[in-house]
Amino acid sequence: MEIEAYLLVAFGAFLVGLAKGGLPGIGNLTIVIFAMVFDPKQSVGILLPVLISADTVAIIVYRKHVEWIYVRRVLPWMMVGIVIGTISFSHMSSEVVAKSIGIIVLGMTGLQVFRSWYQKRYPDGLADKIPHSLGFRASLGIIGGFATMVANAAGPVAQLYFLSVGLPKLAFIGTGVWCFFIVNLIKVPLQMGIGIIGFESITTSLSLIPFSIAGALISPHIVRFIPQKQFTALVWFFIVIAGLKLFF
Repeated sequence: MEIEAYLLVAFGAFLVGLAKGGLPGIGNLTIVIFAMVFDPKQSVGILLPVLISADTVAIIVYRKHVEWIYVRRVLPWMMVGIVIGTISFSHMSSEVVAKSIGIIVLGMTGLQVFRSWYQKRYPDGLADKIPHSLGFRASLGIIGGFATMVANAAGPVAQLYFLSVGLPKLAFIGTGVWCFFIVNLIKVPLQMGIGIIGFESITTSLSLIPFSIAGALISPHIVRFIPQKQFTALVWFFIVIAGLKLFF
């Protein structure tokens, strides 16, 4: 690998650490960077160990800020999506997957905007119950599981769910980190089985892990200075940007 390409993916690994450490959304850029430098499908396998390394640091930092009830509610549905993604992976092009996820994320964002508007206009309505409904979490869970298996791109979907149920900043980060740490560990043997994780990919991943760990260690020192309102706005901004990026 040329030095310029390696520096680019090292920067992408650093962004993963920042995202896992509490700066939501910016890790989505890493998916694009890795897909530019490596074969798009192989990039999924190279990125996974990098994600897990950042997850490990983040769960240590945010170990006291996890709402397990929401992990338990969405995780089984994500497993369904992962199974579908594993079966579909070899039959889908990266472009089709990216566009599908982009449409879904933007559609779900539109639903959340409508829910917020409806709740303000009709305080006694049902808008506040939508995020807690079985249909809502099942839909997002399956979509998120599928997206994380085929593209490591479930971040915006999971963020949409945890934000919709009203988790405060630290609980939002901690719950998301634990959820994806579990999911990413489950994905390892599955991705090895379909041939996108092997000795060569792991060697590349190991060389990038220090950059992701550095980002995860730095990120919490930045998060503490971001107020809840601005933090929520930042999350929504990156969700929309990620959806548009995946579609176009």
